[in-house]
Amino acid sequence: MYLKEYTELKNEELIDRIKTAKTEKNAVILCHNYVRDDVQRVSDILGDSLGLSRRAAATDADVIVFCGVMFMAETAKILAPERTVLIPEKGAGCPLAACATMEDVLEMRRKYPDHIVISYVNTTAEVKAVSDICCTSGNALEVVKSVGEAPVIFLPDKNLGAWVKRELGKDNMILWDGGCYVHQFIGLEDIERARSENPGATIIVHPECPPEVTLAADVVASTSGMYNYAAKHNEPIILGTEIGLTERINRELPDKKVGWMKGSAICSNMKLITLPKLARCLEQDIYEVTIDEPIRAAAEGAIQKMVELG
Repeated sequence: MYLKEYTELKNEELIDRIKTAKTEKNAVILCHNYVRDDVQRVSDILGDSLGLSRRAAATDADVIVFCGVMFMAETAKILAPERTVLIPEKGAGCPLAACATMEDVLEMRRKYPDHIVISYVNTTAEVKAVSDICCTSGNALEVVKSVGEAPVIFLPDKNLGAWVKRELGKDNMILWDGGCYVHQFIGLEDIERARSENPGATIIVHPECPPEVTLAADVVASTSGMYNYAAKHNEPIILGTEIGLTERINRELPDKKVGWMKGSAICSNMKLITLPKLARCLEQDIYEVTIDEPIRAAAEGAIQKMVELG
């Protein structure tokens, strides 16, 4: 079947076909917090990119289907090389990950040979392979702290890097000039409007937001950190991140009062993953993610160094 034929099916039939194909192929469906709500509902594991990959690697599934963007599917393949890894839309890229290439990083390493290269997981497999260690938005502080006084090249998100630099008082950090378009355009005016419209609410923003926004927020947290905060607290909460996370929290924790800060904070790349594409992916085994073994092994080494920190 062509994709157009899948788009003409009703959601109920698509869901049945997804469930059948998943069982037949012993597949597990991973879904990032920013993906469409209807896709989240048929997925097995929801969460952030690295957490999803690590959980998938621990399952006995033969096939991993990653509903997210390409660098996330690559990370799953890095950690589970013996499994078949599929992504429903090969064009689901990440502009943040694309702003740093392996050649760029190698040039920076030549220019600053004494610096430790710390790469956010929002990077390609090739970039991870030429990095010293990876980090997530949830453990970036711990990873940078672990290198002590050594100078650091931090990539690719300058806002995440600026937050780490400010929190640790670490002046010898070179920040890559990259950013997430969803978080970059959350501004002070959005926080001010959220406070005015929701008096008494806790304002939580992602560390990929601009420095003035993370300074003004009550809490700065990764998507997993936001979810965990909402699960443990009962006051009204406003989230400064992609709206998909708020949709998930409202669905799974209906007794909580959680809203989004900016309705236009939408990752169009994540929204490329749809039910018709997921059904086609499972039934036709497309699109498979492959990584050359030397790159995969080197990238895994950078990830494992991070994991060893706890």
